[in-house]
Amino acid sequence: MNQTKYIFVTGGVTSSLGKGIIAASLAKLVQARGYRTTIQKFDPYINVDPGTLNPYEHGECYVTDDGAETDLDLGHYERFLNVPTSQANNVTTGRVYLSVIEKERRGEFLGKTVQVVPHITNEIKERMQLLGKSGEFDIVITEIGGTVGDIESLPYIESVRQLVWELGENNGIVVHLTLVPFLAAAGELKTKPTQHSVKTLMESGIKADILVCRTEHELSDELRQKLALFCNVKREAVIQSIDASTIYEVPNLMLEEGLDLVALKKLNLPEKASPDLTNWNLFLHRLKNPKHTINIGLIGKYVELQDSYKSILEAFIHAGAANETKVNVVSVHSEHLDALNCAEKLAGLDGILVAPGFGERGIEGKIEAVRYAREHKLPFFGICLGMQMAVIEYARTILGYSDANSTEMNPATTHPVIDLMEEQKNITDKGGTMRLGSWNCTLQPGSLAHKIYGVSQISERHRHRYEFNGLYLNALQEAGLKASGTNPETGLVEIVEIENHPFFIGVQYHPEYKSTVANPHPLFVRFVAAAVQTKK
Repeated sequence: MNQTKYIFVTGGVTSSLGKGIIAASLAKLVQARGYRTTIQKFDPYINVDPGTLNPYEHGECYVTDDGAETDLDLGHYERFLNVPTSQANNVTTGRVYLSVIEKERRGEFLGKTVQVVPHITNEIKERMQLLGKSGEFDIVITEIGGTVGDIESLPYIESVRQLVWELGENNGIVVHLTLVPFLAAAGELKTKPTQHSVKTLMESGIKADILVCRTEHELSDELRQKLALFCNVKREAVIQSIDASTIYEVPNLMLEEGLDLVALKKLNLPEKASPDLTNWNLFLHRLKNPKHTINIGLIGKYVELQDSYKSILEAFIHAGAANETKVNVVSVHSEHLDALNCAEKLAGLDGILVAPGFGERGIEGKIEAVRYAREHKLPFFGICLGMQMAVIEYARTILGYSDANSTEMNPATTHPVIDLMEEQKNITDKGGTMRLGSWNCTLQPGSLAHKIYGVSQISERHRHRYEFNGLYLNALQEAGLKASGTNPETGLVEIVEIENHPFFIGVQYHPEYKSTVANPHPLFVRFVAAAVQTKK
């Protein structure tokens, strides 16, 4: 194939309809037919990346191997496709404008007046085609964030219009996702919001090639015919996307609706083989037919918003299926935990995960949760800040350093067992300056980590500023907290664990970012298995 083909996914009527899941499902299907596929997300907000956004604002910040702080949708792309994404897969308005302004300052526009059209739109189009021009992909799917009609989305919509025209017939298509609401009072589904959304898109010069309709009820043939007629699409291009019990069912639902076939036909591409979803469906079968049920306490400070810990929740789904176990994740707000109510609040749990986070709020509750898990021999898994809390708890309780802390929480502590990295001390900018992306780690032979991974060298993704303070390494190791994984270049401690415990491990990195349907993360798989054993 000579030319990369492009699919653009836009949304209308309301946000949060699941453009990312539709994009990932379509990508999964064309990938399963043998096409090399990737997905990218263009976000209309002015932040340069989501790295400085509060999780309450935007859900978790997802990190790629190359250290890009990105939108959480990239996590879905990786989990579905089992292909790593990169800096190029997520672009924000902030990044686009930053790049154009820097070019203007360097005089690259030769004194021209810099405008949204053509300069901003050219920058967007260039980035939209970046992955396609690498020669690695047959099909590039681009999800446009926000909703058609939003002021901030206009430059993206205009860029799509221009690009589809420039690419020529059969090389670029638009999939438009809308809502077909059910009005209980009238007892019927309403197509008008979709019609208006498609009209708004057409006013911007874009004709939707495929209409994907989110709905709670089956769309009748009559309704599909009506949508096709009034929205200017072929009847077979009206695709129903009905609510599913899990996002992992969506590729099968889209296969039944023929979304991939319609898209390939419009791109003038051969169908190739039928999609091979054998392993995917084996995973789904295990997910839906568990043999065990366990309760895992997720101790965090952003628990009100599920998306704050999206990758962790998905990693539990993957690991649960691998163990044929339903994992009930019980959210526990660390701010409401203390030494007095810990036993009561954590009763009935089969394992405890202390979640990542930043800042002082809710810290003491996390430390109490670690102590409870350690003393009650309850499987414990600490991620990033969770690992640091395990170190602080051990230093306080076992070594007797009563004010042991991280200098992030208490700069005046006399026992800074967690401290700011030397190279971080003079940094004032917050965005993109942490230890980010993939770093190597050497595992101690015979350690629990070594047994779980089955290899002695691993690479995992990071997102943090503070580290285990090496000055306390010997004291903590002699007291029984083992450093079982270290970075070979810097010697920084990456993993701590305790022996003679069903499962007690803390990691400085984020294993949840690398868990996919095809490759559930081994740490999560073993943690779930340990919780199942504990329950028995």
